[in-house]
Amino acid sequence: MDKINEQILRELSRNGRISNLELAERVGLSPSACLRRVGALEASGVIKGYRVVLDAEAMGTGFCAYVTVGLNQHTKAAQQAFEAAMQRAPEVRECHNITGQVEYLLRIEVRDLAAYKQFHTDVLGTIPQVNAITSYVVMGSPVDERA
Repeated sequence: MDKINEQILRELSRNGRISNLELAERVGLSPSACLRRVGALEASGVIKGYRVVLDAEAMGTGFCAYVTVGLNQHTKAAQQAFEAAMQRAPEVRECHNITGQVEYLLRIEVRDLAAYKQFHTDVLGTIPQVNAITSYVVMGSPVDERA
């Protein structure tokens, strides 16, 4: 990983739809050299893919909460069952297995507080492996670099 590849990645993380010509100009390469580098970054797995960043409010999911979840059993089967349930829940935008007092950190996006309450009750509240739930409602995001 050299400085030029780092510049390429920084530019692509800001705008994954940038044209190769514009990207090459920004990083100081010829278009063909830039295209080769991007291809090599993709082939090596450094670039895993490209995504569209959606406006949550425009999509009707302006309510965001981070939720910690503790399990009542510390077994592989309990983790697999919980993770499978999270994969089936469209409200779950991220699910991370973490260290500390609890096992999971979730990012939940829904329409409003009533929709979150329904998710909390009808989804999390029905999973037998769940022992503890703590919700942190997002009031604002002054820095958010998720892509």
